[in-house]
Amino acid sequence: MPADQESPVSWLLSFLRAGRGTTRGVAPRARILSYSLVLVMAAACGPCGFQPEPGVKVVVPAMPTTLDWSHSDPQSWVNYPVMLATQKGLTTLGADHSVQPGLAERWEREADAAGHEVYTFHLREDVTWSDGSPVMARDFVFGWHRALLGRERGEMADLQGAEEVLALLERGAPEAEVTAALSRVGVEAVDARTLRVTLVRPRSYFLARLANVYLFFPAPSADLEGKSDEAVRDYFDRPRDGRPLAVGPYRVERWDRAGERVRLVYNPRSAFPPPMGPGETPAPVLTLMKSEIGPALYERGRVDFVFVDSAAALRGMKAADLKREPLLSTYFLAFNTERPPLDRPEVRRALARALDREALLAGLLPAARATNVLLPPELPDAATPEQAARLPRYEPERAKAELAGGKGVDRPLRLVVKAGDSFVPEEALAERIAAQLAKVGVQVVVDSRSDYSAEVARRTPQGPRAYDLYLRRLGADYAHPNTFFTLFERQGNHQTGWETQGGGEPMRRFEQLLEEADGDPDPVHARELYAKAQEVLVGEEAVIAPLYHPDRYFRARARLHGLDVDPFNFLALRALRLGPDETPSARAEGQGP
Repeated sequence: MPADQESPVSWLLSFLRAGRGTTRGVAPRARILSYSLVLVMAAACGPCGFQPEPGVKVVVPAMPTTLDWSHSDPQSWVNYPVMLATQKGLTTLGADHSVQPGLAERWEREADAAGHEVYTFHLREDVTWSDGSPVMARDFVFGWHRALLGRERGEMADLQGAEEVLALLERGAPEAEVTAALSRVGVEAVDARTLRVTLVRPRSYFLARLANVYLFFPAPSADLEGKSDEAVRDYFDRPRDGRPLAVGPYRVERWDRAGERVRLVYNPRSAFPPPMGPGETPAPVLTLMKSEIGPALYERGRVDFVFVDSAAALRGMKAADLKREPLLSTYFLAFNTERPPLDRPEVRRALARALDREALLAGLLPAARATNVLLPPELPDAATPEQAARLPRYEPERAKAELAGGKGVDRPLRLVVKAGDSFVPEEALAERIAAQLAKVGVQVVVDSRSDYSAEVARRTPQGPRAYDLYLRRLGADYAHPNTFFTLFERQGNHQTGWETQGGGEPMRRFEQLLEEADGDPDPVHARELYAKAQEVLVGEEAVIAPLYHPDRYFRARARLHGLDVDPFNFLALRALRLGPDETPSARAEGQGP
């Protein structure tokens, strides 16, 4: 809390000592009630965040919804900072986003006689849970079975036999049938340290998903087997006595829902400690907290890390500790392909060519990576410059000619944008898009919505969706092109209606290219297939017009080394350590917010 802001307890004591608040002349019973109120409010201050809190403090946009990484939650993005700090997958990602060993020291990949893809993972022998017990192959079997019964079970659909389990769950089959089907799923403990995984078909993205998607992390089977559903919930919902167990450099010591805090403590048994440099030490205590006044707390030295989630604030910020992380992410303009005149790809391509991406972003952010492609250049198998050149890019004269050469846009187009300030300057971009399209004779009305998602999905009485254009950010879940394309498949939440275009033939061709690329063992050929899929989506059909690859900005104390944001837009805590100018006792405990 800022130093000049009085706490509720101090205020109440002052109130009772002065004027109408004095207890003199008040009946004894009323005086007792007044003092009781003081005591109640003092006790309440603990979880409310007014008490001193030692260690590193990090302000996060949202609190976790669960600590149960196998069961998960549809709002899983809020859980990732804690999951990635406390757990780890069979694989991990290098600085270049290449797949590297994680809990598995090595693996073999082959195809069986039925055409299934089979992986055999060999676990590291030095990996233990935070209580010192070894991580075993059966922990993966147990955890993946739980994930198939959880709230994001569709994420496991690539496993051989998963579709049978999902179908049984969908129709509410008896537990015995589901259990029998689970035993046939393609995840098997060959021995204590060997795990065999069978996929329905080859999937080139599988190893990358294992590194990031926490449903694939192991679960402490020795702790959880045989427990009732209620006992399992209690295990994750009420951290205590060193549980839940962890394999990462931190474990959860306390989860304070009322105070919106998660307290992490260093796990000395982790086989994945932060990379210590000269004079560096681990951070023994780390508190994640949600606060509406995070920037003010940071300015007053009360917290050590805060996201800068206001593009408006970024424009005037000169802070020396401001840092930037390029994200594996793309911000794009989408077209409603079912509403005239945007039902014609030549019109959509012309509008994409009318957009000067560099001018759209000029002055809105400290830096910006303008683009006309969907896949970020840092992504493995992203498009080459030659392939990117074949996609619609800024050509204003050509755009004018194409719009004038046929039936152009003869009515105002409604551009739906998400209301509110964020690290993406959405409303400012929308206004600049409207101004640029006006130069080629297209009138655009910007509609800023607090009910953005509902409005994009809303349909007119005639059938098509009601919007004409919308703006959206798409971020990678794992380092593979597949993660950018799934949104635009038939079952994806793209809301563009492009599955109806050309009798569905373009989308069928798009999905076939993705299917071939996802199963192609040759990375060079797979890259060509992904580039062709991108050309169908962004070039030939022009369903979207990519605008730029966003970056995330944050502020962190110089003494905190390795505390930053990863390319997937998740708070990265695994490499956190204290610099040589900081020791655990260097800060007075009374400095807490």
